[in-house]
Amino acid sequence: MTPARCHGARRTLRRLFATASAGALGTALAAPLPPVARAEVDALLARLQSSGCEFNRNGSWYAGAEARAHLLKKLDYLEGKGQVQTTEQFIALGASASSTSGKPYLVRCAGKPAVPSDGWLTGELQQLRTQHAASAPR
Repeated sequence: MTPARCHGARRTLRRLFATASAGALGTALAAPLPPVARAEVDALLARLQSSGCEFNRNGSWYAGAEARAHLLKKLDYLEGKGQVQTTEQFIALGASASSTSGKPYLVRCAGKPAVPSDGWLTGELQQLRTQHAASAPR
C-alpha cells in the first residue's frame, strides 16, 4: 500500500471510530426519568389534562389532552438526550417554554387569568408531594 493510501485509510478509520464513540456516548447518556420522577410527571400531566384548563403554546390555546401529548413528546426528547433526572428539570427544560420560539407556555383555567406554566405545574407538584407525604405510612 502506498503511503498516501495508508494515510487515507487511517483517516477513514479515525472518522469511523470518532462517529462510533460519539454514538455510544449519546446512548450512554440517554436515560429515562427515575421512577419517582416519572410518576410525578405522569401525575402532573394527568392533572393538566383533567383540569379543564387550557394550555398556550406559541400563541394558540390547546385542551389539556393536546398539552399532555405535546409535553410527553418533549419529555421523550429530553430523556433521549439524558437531560432530565427530576420533575423540576422537566418543568424547567420541557414544560415552561417553546424550544422553537422561546415563548413561555401559559395555563388558563376558567375564570382566572393565564399564568406561566412553570408556576402552575410547580404549584401542582407541591400539592402532589404534600398529598403523598400525608398518605405515606408512618
